[in-house]
Amino acid sequence: MKTIYLFSGLGADYRAFQNLELDGFHKQFIVWEVPLANESLTAYAQRLLNQITSDKPILIGLSFGGIVATEVANLIPAEQVILISSVATRSELPFYFRHAGIVGLHRLIPFLQLVKFQRLNNWLFGVKSESDKKVLSAIIADTQPDFLLWAIDIIVRWKNNTRLSNIVQLHGTADKLFPMYCNNAGIRIPGGGHFMVLNKAFEINVHLRSILNP
Repeated sequence: MKTIYLFSGLGADYRAFQNLELDGFHKQFIVWEVPLANESLTAYAQRLLNQITSDKPILIGLSFGGIVATEVANLIPAEQVILISSVATRSELPFYFRHAGIVGLHRLIPFLQLVKFQRLNNWLFGVKSESDKKVLSAIIADTQPDFLLWAIDIIVRWKNNTRLSNIVQLHGTADKLFPMYCNNAGIRIPGGGHFMVLNKAFEINVHLRSILNP
């Protein structure tokens, strides 16, 4: 049985993937390590390789996890890299993310205070049902502040400009964090927001079956 390695989003864990159907595969959830002081994404991805034991693994990355999965695939051969609500290269980041990374503007934004506003989070992530709101709220509450700030810095300063040939992207047309107009995703989920892995799981599962069982 093949193993699929799942990289969750910022501070998220297996809860974000609870509605994905990956029958016939062993699911291995990558556990985020505590980032070291001033650690680069490449160095961080290198440390995560200790959790990957398969040759030419299949990687699924959600949001920030997609960026990390891409970096892992730059270090070792991967059979496939599937990105959900994520970006494949720096050029797919919104221009204001890239600009913030260049001038350091993101360091002036009080992210630790902003994430406490549940209504703002619900809007940004595109969640509407009470069950999805509870999952999102729990995930955000469990996010370590130091990891959050490190990851935001990593995202806005990401340098990767090479699109891997084995990447498949699934992206929602209503994503507010990584807008569709920046994205080169081949599979577009109508009305999908940034948290569509939960509330658009039926559509995503249809595509995953086609991708993983061609």
